[in-house]
Amino acid sequence: MCGIVGYIGEQQVAPLLIQGLKRLEYRGYDSAGIAVAKNGHLLVRKEAGKIAELEKLIVADPVEGVYGIGHTRWATHGPPNQRNAHPHVSEKGDFAVVHNGIIENAAALKRRLIERGHTFSSDTDTEVLVHLIEDIFNAGVDGDGGRAGKLERAVEQALQQIEGTYGIAVISSKDPGKIVAARLGSPLLIGVGDEGETFVASDAAAVIAHTRDVIYLDDGDMATITEGGYTVHRHNQGPVSRPVSRVDWDLDEVERGGYDHFMLKEIMEQPETLRETMRGRLLAEEGNVRLGGLTGMDEELIETERIIILGCGTSWHSGLIGEYMLEDIARVPTDVEYASEFRYRRPVVEPNTLVIAISQSGETADTLWAMREARQQGATALGIVNAVGSTIARETDAGIYLHAGPEIGVASTKAFTSQVEVLAMLTVHLGRLRGTLTASRGREIVRALQQLPEQVGRLLEKEDEIKKLAEEYKDSRNFLYLGRGYNFPAALEGALKLKEISYIHAEGYPAAEMKHGPIALIDENMPVVVIAPRDAVYDKVRSNIDEVKARGGCIIAVVSEDDTELEQVVDTVIRIPRTHDALTPILASVPLQLLAYHIAVLRGANVDQPRNLAKSVTVE
Repeated sequence: MCGIVGYIGEQQVAPLLIQGLKRLEYRGYDSAGIAVAKNGHLLVRKEAGKIAELEKLIVADPVEGVYGIGHTRWATHGPPNQRNAHPHVSEKGDFAVVHNGIIENAAALKRRLIERGHTFSSDTDTEVLVHLIEDIFNAGVDGDGGRAGKLERAVEQALQQIEGTYGIAVISSKDPGKIVAARLGSPLLIGVGDEGETFVASDAAAVIAHTRDVIYLDDGDMATITEGGYTVHRHNQGPVSRPVSRVDWDLDEVERGGYDHFMLKEIMEQPETLRETMRGRLLAEEGNVRLGGLTGMDEELIETERIIILGCGTSWHSGLIGEYMLEDIARVPTDVEYASEFRYRRPVVEPNTLVIAISQSGETADTLWAMREARQQGATALGIVNAVGSTIARETDAGIYLHAGPEIGVASTKAFTSQVEVLAMLTVHLGRLRGTLTASRGREIVRALQQLPEQVGRLLEKEDEIKKLAEEYKDSRNFLYLGRGYNFPAALEGALKLKEISYIHAEGYPAAEMKHGPIALIDENMPVVVIAPRDAVYDKVRSNIDEVKARGGCIIAVVSEDDTELEQVVDTVIRIPRTHDALTPILASVPLQLLAYHIAVLRGANVDQPRNLAKSVTVE
């Protein structure tokens, strides 16, 4: 991984590839490169570091041509340097490949190719693929030299020997005028432009400046892209038809819009994204919600005996909040699983189980494969995703889109709050459907949902206050985040935000668990963030605060705006509006997002592209 873009048409390709790669910078990367075809040769330029370094290289040594492929790499095999950057080329320079994913049997294939005389020049698994394609092409596919000139056949035969995941784009000087693309477990799409222009990319953001019409490839699809258009086919099946989807967001949504960072822009967008997530879905008078993606699911939802929520990182945290909601309000037994662990521990999936896969991108590999495992065992699958047309959205039985717009910052903010909001609406829907939630209690939750955008807007007006707090704590080396009930997952999320963008060690704990170990860390140098709104467990959290203070800890408390008690006890208070207990994590998370953001900026960290992280994790 991490980003792929390709183009074939009449324009000079290098500037288009660079532009597309810049649109994919948000995904996280450590090197970048392009391969351009011209006059029977492939011209490759690649460099470690940011795309700006690649641009300098191209200025010093220009390339011309009307079709080619580009890539931003996030290292999985071999260090992030120039020799490991994509595209990778064959020994004679006749084939070039860009690849997202992991080739799990790369070592065995490499040994075999070395025995056949191939010499490798990188540490990557991807280079194995380009050598394999070259080897098959030159030998003649299926031993038939008469078909050796077909790039598609060589790629297809090579992929049949691959174990693992891939999204690839391939060009060859031996079969010019085409790009061959294929996917298995790593997203890939075709962009259909005007006047014979065609694109291939791992993300619509790379092509949105040129076309809104895209075709999302399914696992097992291979596409041949030429100036005249494209064809999609599958092994042993022949040509297949894939629908054209219309990208419904604008280019300015993937621009910073005057903000210093995408993350800050997306934090500030939350009043509107929360409105968009709810738009047309709330039935205030009925105390219910309308979820179009669940149409026709009533009988299955009524008969559901258990819910399993699958997610990773931030999505796992939102799933934990969903577990509390679904059990507390809808009274459905619910478990939340790390998707990365679920698939590999022989999980038990009983009849009438509903599996909810949560993923902002809809392409998270661990979540996708865990969801597939559950479906194979007979579960009904529901997806909660932000990216329209993503793999999880296409493969689940039903689903709910977030409608939060593209999220560019690697650290999720607006997608998290929209995920929690969707889980709240799903809880209301299930509770009303199954008779565990009365109309009056439903109206209470719906009214609280309606108030969220305005309440979040008021919180965002406190940015300067949070920034001053960040200045006070930016040099801290460790943080502890505590919460109970619904706000324990919010504490986990607050700690994750701080550690992933500022590189300060932070841990989230259930407040009551502190005395079972972490309390040993408490001293005057350990800031402790406690989420303590006036909810059902307020008195319990107050006792935990006293335990921290008794040991000299420095406390930042997130409290209800009418709380006058805790400000006498803690060092700093951050006030949030009152809401339904189940929705408090949304309001509590906003100032913690701002705190993490401003601490990271003050420490000089790369907020939008934290080191070692990628936005869409498409490898297990």
